[in-house]
Amino acid sequence: MTRDPATTDRLRTMISKIESLTESRQLHWERQAGSAHRYGRWNNNLLILGPAAPLSDHSVPRYLFVTPFDSPHCIEVNTDDAELGAAVMKLARTVEEISEHEPATDPFAVTEQLLERLESM
Repeated sequence: MTRDPATTDRLRTMISKIESLTESRQLHWERQAGSAHRYGRWNNNLLILGPAAPLSDHSVPRYLFVTPFDSPHCIEVNTDDAELGAAVMKLARTVEEISEHEPATDPFAVTEQLLERLESM
């Protein structure tokens, strides 16, 4: 995909910001039970980073998928991207390092907080 240099710079800055927030633990990543990716929430966006294959397997491309909660639009950048692929791989390593010991979660589980929120609508 061809994109202008300004867009590439903005995407690189966004990926760098996500990595920085991850390193400082301001952005929390979770692994969904039964899924091949990790996900996080940032700035009213859903972030998906995957797949969950070992980082040592360089034949498996990684991707970063970003979509706003209030819009059907999305951005996807993967490691096959000549200009941004290295940044996505660096982010994948950081996320794996920080969240590797966390248990899988079920983001669709019915919880007390969810029920209270729905009942107050």
